[in-house]
Amino acid sequence: MYISRTIETYVKIAAKQFPVLLITGARQVGKTTLLMNLSKDGRNYVTLDDPLVLNLAKQDPALFLQRFPPPVLIDEIQYAPELLPYIKMEADRRRESGLFWLTGSQQFHLMKGVSESLAGRVAVIQLMGLSGRELSGQSQESRPFLPSSDEIHHRGNLTLKQLYRLIWRGAFPAIALNNDMDRDLFYSSYTRTYLQRDIRDLSRVGDEMAFLRFLRAAAARTSQLLNLAELARDADVAPNTAKNWLSILQASGIAFLLEPFHTNITKRLVKTPKLYILDTGLCAYLTEWSSPETLEAGAMSGAILETWIVSELLKGYWHNGHRAPFYFYRDKDQKEIDLLIVKDGTVYPLEIKKTASPTKNDVRHFQTLEKLGMPIGAGGVICLSGQSLPLTPSVRSIPVSDL
Repeated sequence: MYISRTIETYVKIAAKQFPVLLITGARQVGKTTLLMNLSKDGRNYVTLDDPLVLNLAKQDPALFLQRFPPPVLIDEIQYAPELLPYIKMEADRRRESGLFWLTGSQQFHLMKGVSESLAGRVAVIQLMGLSGRELSGQSQESRPFLPSSDEIHHRGNLTLKQLYRLIWRGAFPAIALNNDMDRDLFYSSYTRTYLQRDIRDLSRVGDEMAFLRFLRAAAARTSQLLNLAELARDADVAPNTAKNWLSILQASGIAFLLEPFHTNITKRLVKTPKLYILDTGLCAYLTEWSSPETLEAGAMSGAILETWIVSELLKGYWHNGHRAPFYFYRDKDQKEIDLLIVKDGTVYPLEIKKTASPTKNDVRHFQTLEKLGMPIGAGGVICLSGQSLPLTPSVRSIPVSDL
């Protein structure tokens, strides 16, 4: 079963402008399915998961491209970076758009090769799992989110039970679209594949069990300030190892770091970010919540709701071809704001609350933004309310179902 994706429009535009198109993202988010659905031009398809095909690509890239000439879709390109210089030569020779469509599950080494070999010739697009709007059949209504009333489009209410079932099962298409699939079996297999394939390719992880402990410790800290020392201690590894492993989680589309906002960009880069595990189903599995009900009633209930909301907002930007200008705010007095969207020099503040009845008190820290000396736009409290209502003249409650 194919479900329409928001990103399709952007992919079509990019494919008409560049000779090479690269879709990156975590395993199982639907990269190959997306491109095969858009391949209506008799495009060849080849996967480098096939050992014989992979051997040809690595040993004789020129012969590989003769056997699989463009237009071609090459799956899992990261396994054969030797192809990239030959793809560049063919793109330069033919000077046509849409010659090579590539997918890659890792950005770590892949992006280094792409930037060196295909600079100016490739459109790189990041794909995440299914968004709430895609699951409800409203893929083309998904837009980069801003908390102003004319930007918010109601799409029906989600009950608490429905919401946490979405969160608990996650956004990978294979499980999100198949209610009969055993959730634990899916994530057990996913984790094993991720550990045994991607991790070995990205870094020489000698102790897979230590990495799994690190992965679980990271999941337990989703939506919290990153503390590498604690992560290293829990996984019983050196801090430098933890730092390297965190970069692997980012590179393979598992984790996202939300940077703190500062008007001085240099200072912003050295401050502590917040950590998010992008797929809440994987996060709930790693932290061993056995049902949506136990997750909703448990200690991680608020943190995983925030994680799901940040992930949904990221999809709205990335799947429309935009960089997500997201930050969080925390000052020396420990006053915090969960999320800032900074667009065209204006700051839009957002709080995320697991409540159906937000109050003015929930947005009391918004006024601290005035000292930034920047225009402050409309604000919001993303919450479990059934409708959007004003809390102050410039701040509204925003139902999670409206994202």
